[in-house]
Amino acid sequence: MQTTITNHTSTLSEPFIVRPEPSIGTLSGRKIWIDLENSPHVPFFRPIIEELGKLGLHVFVTARDCAQTRELADYFGLSYKLFGRHSGKNKVAKAVRLGVRMCQLTPTIRSEKPALALSHGSRSSTFLASILRIPSITIFDYEFVNQITLPSLGWVMVPEVLPDEAVHFRRDRVLKYPGIKEDVYVPFFRPDPSAMGQLGINGKDIVITVRPPATNAHYHNPESEHLLVTAIEFIGRNPAVKIILLPRYPEQARALRKTWSALFASGRMLIPEHVVDGLNLIWYSDLVISGGGTMNREAAALNVPVYSIFRGKIGAVDRYLSGCGRLVLLENTADVPKRVMITRRTRPASPHSGTAVTLQAVISHVLKVLELTAGPVN
Repeated sequence: MQTTITNHTSTLSEPFIVRPEPSIGTLSGRKIWIDLENSPHVPFFRPIIEELGKLGLHVFVTARDCAQTRELADYFGLSYKLFGRHSGKNKVAKAVRLGVRMCQLTPTIRSEKPALALSHGSRSSTFLASILRIPSITIFDYEFVNQITLPSLGWVMVPEVLPDEAVHFRRDRVLKYPGIKEDVYVPFFRPDPSAMGQLGINGKDIVITVRPPATNAHYHNPESEHLLVTAIEFIGRNPAVKIILLPRYPEQARALRKTWSALFASGRMLIPEHVVDGLNLIWYSDLVISGGGTMNREAAALNVPVYSIFRGKIGAVDRYLSGCGRLVLLENTADVPKRVMITRRTRPASPHSGTAVTLQAVISHVLKVLELTAGPVN
C-alpha cells in the first residue's frame, strides 16, 4: 500500500534538504514497513515517509488505535491499515494484547514482504520483524525504555546526546542522529493562525497548553499527577489565563472535566472537540505545561517556554534541554509558583525553520541499512 500525504493547512513546507542518490539497481522497488504505535509517531514519520517516497522507495504503514494515533494519521492524510488497540496499564493485558496484535499483523506483513521494518519503539514491529527474519531499525530517544524489546535482527537509532553506555546494544549496530527527534519534523512547520480562532482564543488571552501525564504508561509516577493539580490550581487563579487541556484518553478527559468543572463552566478551560495540530497549538501558546516528553521537546524546539511535570526517570535528552535552558523541570509542587512564569510571550512572525539536518541523517541511515541488507527485490 503506497502511502500518500494530502494537502493540509500545515502541509510540509520544505526547508533545505540535500537528498542522497540511492543506488537504483539496489534500492528501487524496495518496500519499507512503518508501524505507528502511538500519537507522537505520526508527525515524526510524516516527513520520513514523504522523503522515502521521493527516493523511489515504497512505504506501507500500519497503526494501532492508541491515544490520538488514528485521528492524527487521518488528519495528516496518511494511508494506513489499523491493527489492535491500547490495552491499559495492566501488564498481563499488555502482553496479551501485544501477542494478539502480532498475530493480526502477520498475514499482512507476510504478504507485503518488506525489506525493512522501521518504527519508533514499536514492540509489535520489533518482535514480529525478528520472528519473520525481517531486518529492522528501532528508533528510541529515552534510554530508560525496556531495552529487552530491541531487535535481535537489526539496528537501533538514537540521538547523539544519548551516551554510549545508555544504549545496551551492539556498538556496530547503533546509528546516531544529530539534535532531537522533534528536529525531524519541526523544520517543516508553518503556523496556521485560524486554528486558534476556531478554539475561541483571542489575542487578549494568556494561552497555556496543558498535557496531563500518561497515567497508563509503565513509567508513570503518581508525583506527576500531584504536579498537574498544583499547576492547574496556580495558573487557574490568573483571570487572564485560558487553559487548553489535551487529555490522552477518554477516561482521563472525563475525570479532568469533573475535577475542574468550575474552570470548564467559566470557559477558562477547554478540551478541543477534534484532533488538533500539536505544533500549531504550541506555537500560539504563551507557555506549555506537560507530562509528556514529546510535547515538552516540541515546545523546546519552537523556543516556547515549557515546564515539565514528568516525574519518571529523566532521560539524557531532557537533561540536555534543561541544561540549555530550553526546558524547565518541575521537581516538586513548591517549584510550581516559584518557577512557572505566567506571561504573554513575544512571538516572532514565524518559527526559525533552519535546515533538515536531522531528517537527512535519519534517511541516510535507512538507506545505508537497506544497502547492507539488499537481496532480491520482493
